[in-house]
Amino acid sequence: MSEAERPAAGIGPAVSRREGSPPPPSGLMDLIGVAAVLLDADGRIVLWSPQAEALYGYGAEEALGQYAARLLVHEEHWDWVIKRFAEVMETGKSWGGSFPVRCKDGSTRSVELRNTRLLNDRGEFYALGLGTDSPTLRELERDVALSTRLISQSPIGVAIFDTDLKYVAVNPALERIHGIAVAQHLGRHYRDVMSGAEFEEAEAAMRQVLQAGTPLVDGPPIVGRTPADPEHKHAWSISLYRLEDTQGRVLGVAELVVDVTERYLSAMEATETRRRLALIADGSARIGTTLEVEQTARELAEVTVPEFADLVAVDVLDSVLDEHRPASRGGPARFRALAVKAAYPTEAAHAADPPGRIAAYDADRLATRCVRTGRPVLIRHADGNDLTRIACDEHAAMLLARAGVHSYMAIPLAARGSVLGFLGLTRARDPRPFDEDDLAIATELASRAAVCMDNARTHQSVRNAAEILQRSLLPDLPPHLPGLHVASRYLPAQAAYEVGGDWYDVLPLEGDRTALVVGDVMGSGIDAAAAMGRLRTATAAFAGLDLAPAQVLEQLDKITSRLEQYIATCLYAAYDPHDATCHIANAGHLPPVLVRSGKHPELLVLPTGAPLGVGGVPFETTTLTLAPGDQLVLYTDGLVETRQHPIDERLDTLLHLLDAPEQPLEETCDRLLHDLRHPDDHDDVALLIARACPFTPDH
Repeated sequence: MSEAERPAAGIGPAVSRREGSPPPPSGLMDLIGVAAVLLDADGRIVLWSPQAEALYGYGAEEALGQYAARLLVHEEHWDWVIKRFAEVMETGKSWGGSFPVRCKDGSTRSVELRNTRLLNDRGEFYALGLGTDSPTLRELERDVALSTRLISQSPIGVAIFDTDLKYVAVNPALERIHGIAVAQHLGRHYRDVMSGAEFEEAEAAMRQVLQAGTPLVDGPPIVGRTPADPEHKHAWSISLYRLEDTQGRVLGVAELVVDVTERYLSAMEATETRRRLALIADGSARIGTTLEVEQTARELAEVTVPEFADLVAVDVLDSVLDEHRPASRGGPARFRALAVKAAYPTEAAHAADPPGRIAAYDADRLATRCVRTGRPVLIRHADGNDLTRIACDEHAAMLLARAGVHSYMAIPLAARGSVLGFLGLTRARDPRPFDEDDLAIATELASRAAVCMDNARTHQSVRNAAEILQRSLLPDLPPHLPGLHVASRYLPAQAAYEVGGDWYDVLPLEGDRTALVVGDVMGSGIDAAAAMGRLRTATAAFAGLDLAPAQVLEQLDKITSRLEQYIATCLYAAYDPHDATCHIANAGHLPPVLVRSGKHPELLVLPTGAPLGVGGVPFETTTLTLAPGDQLVLYTDGLVETRQHPIDERLDTLLHLLDAPEQPLEETCDRLLHDLRHPDDHDDVALLIARACPFTPDH
């Protein structure tokens, strides 16, 4: 854009002036208040400015014709002043310095003076004395020095623009941020230097600040690239201030630029995490609303598009829906398409089989490999060979290529140890490749859909559905946990059709840490178990965010508050083997038991906290140290509560059973269940015992 094409800055009449007229006077001279006094060759005052009257106190009628030394100088300084005056008049060399001047009221004022010899047209010499208040001048000098040093050494980028938005000054920090030398900034318009479309809003903001004078402080981040790092996007926060002189005349605008890339990326990551958690929660609510396989498949497709993928296909093995057709162990796999959904009209949708069609996929196809191995397939960056293995034939592969498909996932629809089919997801218009986090979310959604499909397919009783949900609660304990040995048990309620909400979990965390969780959704029935499943899923998700135990419970409390008035108790502990510390937070749960070597077991005294779902009650984290051999016993109320005995009596029994010589954890679990659990109990039980063991990082 040329200068003629650019709109005027539009900063109002305060800065407008006629073509060719001189710029308005600066207020700096008025701020300093320079006094001018003219002396003849004999040292008499012949000219006296109004500023001199303000500085020294004498009016012009009092000063004119007086000897300056006698009027303004204390007697003890006369000889020195007369000598300096003579030198100036004889040699023509100027003199300057700070000097104590006697004012009219008898006070002494320190004045910064400059004396210069003048020559008129008749060859006569005069002395011009310019003076200003020394403290005022020193203060101004300090302000200028401080401002200059701060701007030059500041890590924040600083730029000064005139009213036409041309660079007037740039500090070294901004030079580094832009990757453009200072000389290439000065005199150029802002958009000539920052030419990207993303900087248009910044230019508009500058004009607004010039016009209205209202500062823009820490504005929305601008995301773009500069010559300093053209390969990566950066984020900057800018602040804008209008610059005015002491008389209110607009001089331009100052820009402060802070690189907030790290903060921006963290915010984007947090936003993405929340989006993924919301997707899981949405899937939990929307998938499996009926006992129909096709409807569940459509619900799965609707949840994942367009928030997660550009195109999704849900296919099941034909043998799953046709019990009389045996499953193929080798050769092509026969799939029946159940649902196809695209985020927008695309040729890629025609590459997928329409619902109801049965198609055979060769053994080398990714869908076949997915269902036969039971493992998900992730293709971050799909090339031509990958598209051939994704599609059922060459024509479909060509359609995928023309649609721009660049990333793909195939997730097995697995339930009760059997693979029912697969969930296929592709991205084309969305430039982001699928990653491991996306794979985990898709696996979670596919897992839930598969369970719902399996329930619908088999039409089993509520008790069988309850057993499926209960078994899904049992996590696969990691083969090795740093610094811990863990054993666990889960027993369902003994009533014929009751479904409980107890669960436990063992979650490996970053930095060799381990999270131990037990919880209990109050009530019974399928809804209680579903609420428990959501909480367990959310607990695993929040644990991965490296939150403190109290913060994890706060997030679970918010989720539980939305689960149709359900209330749950939960105890969350995080063990760090590096310093042998265990951080625990409690939400209305029974206290855990601490078993230390050589000591009697004891119930840990923890801030109980309110149950999840009450809302608005803070949780607290307690820290304790576990020595090698120490045990932490976590359990739900089904282990100790009965209708016949007080809870304190049952807790004493638990402590007594644990007050025994050290045994293998598996034997301890079996003994507790055998001695405390009655066959007719109508509540389920979750039991988790962790024993600290020696740990060194190289293990």
